[in-house]
This record gives sequence, structure tokens and C-alpha cells, in this order.
Amino acid sequence: MLKIKKFKIFREFGILVALFAMVIIFTALNPIYISFNNIIDIIQQSAINGLIAIGITFAILTAGIDLSVGSTLAIVIVVVGKFLTSGLNPIIAIFIGILIGFLLGVFNGLLITKLKIQPFVATLGTMSVYRGIAYVITGGWPVLNMPRDFRNLVSGRVFNIIPIPIFILIGFAIITHILLNHTRFGTYVYSIGGNEEATRLSGVNVEKNKVLAYGLVGVGAALAALVLLARLGTGEPTAGQGYELDAIAAAAIGGTSLAGGKGSVLGTFLGAILLSALKVGLIVTGVDTFWQFIATGSIIIIAVYLEHVQSQLYKK
Repeated sequence: MLKIKKFKIFREFGILVALFAMVIIFTALNPIYISFNNIIDIIQQSAINGLIAIGITFAILTAGIDLSVGSTLAIVIVVVGKFLTSGLNPIIAIFIGILIGFLLGVFNGLLITKLKIQPFVATLGTMSVYRGIAYVITGGWPVLNMPRDFRNLVSGRVFNIIPIPIFILIGFAIITHILLNHTRFGTYVYSIGGNEEATRLSGVNVEKNKVLAYGLVGVGAALAALVLLARLGTGEPTAGQGYELDAIAAAAIGGTSLAGGKGSVLGTFLGAILLSALKVGLIVTGVDTFWQFIATGSIIIIAVYLEHVQSQLYKK
């Protein structure tokens, strides 16, 4: 246990070092990169991906995956958008959106645990189903004219300085960190990913905990949907396409093993910020957008390889 804890600290420290090095390099290329406003922008830009990534970390820790997070986001956006434009209280609409995300995640978990469908296949299917539902709800048209009070509540600024989405991201990270590291549920999630059969034989209700893990994936996607809806002011049924890839990338960069059983919320949080810092840095230095995909993909490959190397070293 001590060895695993040291490994996690070493891995997260490595991400911080990489982030610090990136800041130095981009600042040398363009001093505006280190400005307060740009740093705030980097963290704010990481909010949506960070929320989804923290959620999907729970699925990956159970040795699963959730490819439907982008489509879950789309359903929450259009449903909450419809409620808001019909005059529903923003607070109530927010809670409804979170509940919808949770239930969509639970449905994925039930497909995986009750029907014994592989997570990749199950969520690949719901990715299409959920997207179709979003289109059906809106008829393919965006939901326009979000109320200003909702937008200020979710995407405003505290003291006109710090964007609220940053607090939402940090708050979700703190809550999920506590769940993962200081509750039985978190212990079971790690155990399921490490050895599901042994966990089941020890008396743990594997199905229940897996379903709850996927429910948290849906909550992360729902929170991201609310932030995006408030930022754009429109509910697009096309929203969230490809978001699952960035979320998985942030988790992988943060040290979450795609084989399950190893990872942390802090690592994923830092991975999301590192990705955002990279993208903003490439924009600030005038690098063509096409190269951003190459750089992002290269970082993912390197991060996963280094995680494998570190794992082998700690086995010795």
C-alpha cells in the first residue's frame, strides 16, 4: 500500500513538473502566456474537459470505459435548455440536469452489469442512442435564448475576476477525491478494477458499485453540459462530439491506467489542465491548429508509455 501511495505521488509530481516546464517554454516564446488573465483562461478552458474526465476516471478505474459522455452532455444541454426557456427556476433546472446525467450513467452501468455487455460496446451503442434522443427532443434545432440569470449563475465571475466554472471544477474534484480515497465505495472501485472476481468473492456487491461509478460519469458530463450551456447561451444537440476522447486523454495523461485499478482524481485534474495549457500555448505562439492534434496525441502516447515504465519499475 505504501509503495502504491508513493507511486501515485511520484506520478502526480511528474505531471506538475511537465506543466511547469511547459509554462517556461511557452512563456519564453511569448511572455503573454504567463499573464494572470491567460492563466485564468487556461484553467477555465480545462473546466468542461476536466469535469468529464474526472467522471470518466471512475469508469476507467473499474476497467471499463464510457464513450457516451459527449452524447450524455448533449441530452442534458437540450433538456435543461428547454426547461429554462419555458421559465423553470434555474436552480431546479440545474438539479434536473445533474439527475438526468446520473440516470443516463446508471443506465450504462446496468447494461454492463445486468446484460453483461462489454463497456466499450454498451457505451458505443448508447453514444448513438443518446445523440439521437437529443436530436429528437429539439428536432435538430438549437435551443436559443438562455436566461441571463442562469448564465450568470453558472458562467459568471466571482468578484468579477475568477470564473465560476473554475469553482465548479474544483468542487467536483474535491468531492470525488473524497469519495475515491476516504469511502468504502472508492476502495471497492479500485478493487474491482484490480481484480473483479476476487472482489466479488470477498463479498462486495460489484454490480452495485459499478453502476454507481457509471452514475458519477454521468454527473461529470451533466456538470460539463451546464457550464457549456451557460457559456454559449444555446443548447446545441450537436454539442459534445469528440469530448470523450479528450476526457480519456486527460485521465491517461493523469496516470489512470486504462487496464483499471490505478489512477486518481488529482492526476486527472492535472492532466486536464496540462492539456488545456498545451492547447492555449500553441495558440498563443501561433502554431497552426492542425499541429495541436499531433502534439496532443504525442503527449498521450508518451504519458501512457511512461506510466507503463513506472509501473514496471515499482514491481521490482
